[in-house]
Amino acid sequence: MDTGNHSSVTAFILEALTDRPGLQLPLFFLFLLIYVVSMVGNLGLLFLIRVSAQLHTPMYYFLSHLSFIDLCYSSVIIPKMLESFMLEKNFTSFLECMAQLFLFCFFGIDDSYMLTAMAYDRYVAICNPLLYHITMSHRVCLLLVTSVYAVGVFGALVHTSYISTRSFCGTNVIHHYFCDILPLLNITCLRDYTKELLVMIVVGFNVFACAIAIFISYIFILSSILHIHSAGGRSKAFSTCSSHLAAVGVFYGSITFMYFKPSTNDTTQEKVASVFYTTVIPMLNPLIYSLRNKEFAKFIKVFLNSKKYGVWGMEK
Repeated sequence: MDTGNHSSVTAFILEALTDRPGLQLPLFFLFLLIYVVSMVGNLGLLFLIRVSAQLHTPMYYFLSHLSFIDLCYSSVIIPKMLESFMLEKNFTSFLECMAQLFLFCFFGIDDSYMLTAMAYDRYVAICNPLLYHITMSHRVCLLLVTSVYAVGVFGALVHTSYISTRSFCGTNVIHHYFCDILPLLNITCLRDYTKELLVMIVVGFNVFACAIAIFISYIFILSSILHIHSAGGRSKAFSTCSSHLAAVGVFYGSITFMYFKPSTNDTTQEKVASVFYTTVIPMLNPLIYSLRNKEFAKFIKVFLNSKKYGVWGMEK
C-alpha cells in the first residue's frame, strides 16, 4: 500500500449537476426548496412522534429513526451541492471529501437496514398480532436500531478506508456533485479491480440482503392478509404497509439503477439517478408516511385542531 499517495492530490473539484449556465440558478432554488421541505418534514415527524403518546409504538419508533437518518442524509449532500451551483469551481479538501463519503455511506446503509427493520415490524404486527407487544418489546426495538447503526458504521469504514488509501493523480475533478464511491474510483491512478469487486460486493450485499429480507417479509404478510375474511380487515392491513412499500420501492429502485446498471460514460445519467436517493427520497419519506398513513393523518388533524381551539374548546 502506498503510504504517500495523498501528496499528488490534496483537494478535489466537484462538478455541478449540469454545466448549462442557464440552469444553475433555477436548480439552486429547486434543491434549496427540496432541502427546506426535507428538513421541515423530517423534523415535523420527529416532533409529532415525540409529543404524542399514541405514537409511542414500535412502528413510529423506527419511523422516528428513519426521519433522523433522512435529516442527516440530506444535510450531508445538499449543502455542498448548492455550492456547486453558485461557485465556478466547487473545491473540497481530501479530508472533507472522505468525511462526506463516510457519512454518505453510513446514512445510506442505515436507511436500507432501517427499512428492513420496519418490514420486520410490519411482519410481526400482521402475521403474529397476539404476540406483537412481546416480540417487539422495547429491548428488541433498541437492539434492532443499535444493530442498524453498527452495520452502517462498519460498511462506511470499509468503503472509506479503501478509497482513502487509493492514489489520486492527474485530474482532481470528480465527475459528480458529491464524493461517491464510483466517481472517486474513476479518478484513481491505479485501478485494483479485484479489491474494487470486493467493495461492490459489500454494496451489493447491503442492497440485496435488505431487499430479500423485505421481500420475504411481504410474502408472509400478503399470505396473512389474504386469509383475513373481512374486507375491512384486509384494507386496514394493506394501509399499514402501503407507506412502507412506497418508500422501499423508490429507495431500492434508484439505488439499483445507480450501482447495478451497465457501465456508461454518461455522467449526467448517473447524477440524475443519484439525485433520487440522496435528495428526493429524504424529502418524500415524511410526505409518504404522513399522507398515506391514516393514523398519522388523524393525529395531525387532532393536533392542529387542539392548537386552533385551545384546551377549552374556544377558537383562538
